Amino acid sequence: MRRDDALIGVRTRETAGRSRGFRLWRRIGLLGAATLLAAAVAVPGTRADIPYPDDDPFYAAPISLGEFANGAILNSRPIAVLGLPLPLAGWQLQYRTTDSADEAAADVATVLEPLTPWNGPGDRPLLSYQIAEDSLGTRCAPSFALRGGRDFSIATTLLDVPFLAEALRRGWAVVVSDYEGPKSRFFDGVNSGRAVLDGVRAAKSFAPLSITDSSPLGAWGYSGGAFATLWAMQLRASYAPELAFAGVTSGGVPTDIPAIARGVDGSYQAGLAVLILIALARNDAGSGLADILNDSGHALMAQEATSCGGDLVVHHFFRHVDDFSTVPDLLGSAAFRAAANHQELGGWAPDVPLYLYHSNNDDVIPSAGFSALVDRYCALGATLTAVHSAIPGHNPAAVGEALGAMNFLSDRFAGNPVAAGCTVR
Repeated sequence: MRRDDALIGVRTRETAGRSRGFRLWRRIGLLGAATLLAAAVAVPGTRADIPYPDDDPFYAAPISLGEFANGAILNSRPIAVLGLPLPLAGWQLQYRTTDSADEAAADVATVLEPLTPWNGPGDRPLLSYQIAEDSLGTRCAPSFALRGGRDFSIATTLLDVPFLAEALRRGWAVVVSDYEGPKSRFFDGVNSGRAVLDGVRAAKSFAPLSITDSSPLGAWGYSGGAFATLWAMQLRASYAPELAFAGVTSGGVPTDIPAIARGVDGSYQAGLAVLILIALARNDAGSGLADILNDSGHALMAQEATSCGGDLVVHHFFRHVDDFSTVPDLLGSAAFRAAANHQELGGWAPDVPLYLYHSNNDDVIPSAGFSALVDRYCALGATLTAVHSAIPGHNPAAVGEALGAMNFLSDRFAGNPVAAGCTVR
């Protein structure tokens, strides 16, 4: 096992400068902290000392990977979060998981903890936070950005900085897993869900993090992060039954994948339809989706093999996925629908308290799919609160509904009970 033994049992203590930084953080609040962090990180050019994951030996899987249990820590290192002198302790953990093909895989998670003691009830909570990675390559993984990587690929991680900042301000420890894994499998529910759960297992067992067996667990994700979060909760009972989550929040939930792709196809966000097409084609060879692509489609898959969602949006303004198909109406084809159906949420009901929210006028993910998923979960006996938000737009709803999501988690971490059944508003 490769491990930095000096880390075990040792916590990084705050310096006088970091103490001043924490007081500043508390003073300027969530939005101010987010603005400062985003401004500091959004610096042009890459840092030579922060290589992309594919070029970083830390990410390389050990030859003996299959001998480890799911969630076992394979390697660890301390980091300066976002490459800045922030009042936080941060580490990265390489851990064993099992992908959707039931093969052993080595994923990486970033764990963050405030330097101040926890002053809430019980032990410090641990929040599993899923960033919307939305990528086809590992350079878009959250761990690269959270270690201080500088590249356009960090854009999706920066969008989540305000919410991470607020979770840490509340005193929670946070684990952020690269849940798409070393093969960057976007929209692979089993792969993502297992990686989330094993990231929590790894964080719980990491000695320098002040998490105990009594620490309450929570999970949160928005958009692509919600997909991974809810797949993890659907798999929890069978894959990681020892992980008892006090509460889970998710918003902008990707449901009815063909409707999502059709809604953005040919628009200024057409790159998202291209992302979905490439991901499903390479994730599910048995669907036959790759077989109905034309020469331009096969060239597309090769050219964009390591692209981030943001790259694809820039590259494919107003494109139609039918440009890459040998059949008309690719999004309505049996092959596309077969590949998408394998990844749809709602096959099982999570057995943890849920708080779900979605804009009634979401411009990326149609709200009808969200309503159908809520109905499905309720019919299967889930305990959930569902918020049909009047805030228009995918990204505005992420901001406007965040406080409700945070407060739901705070109540669960405090041990406040939630009524069984469904509350829909």
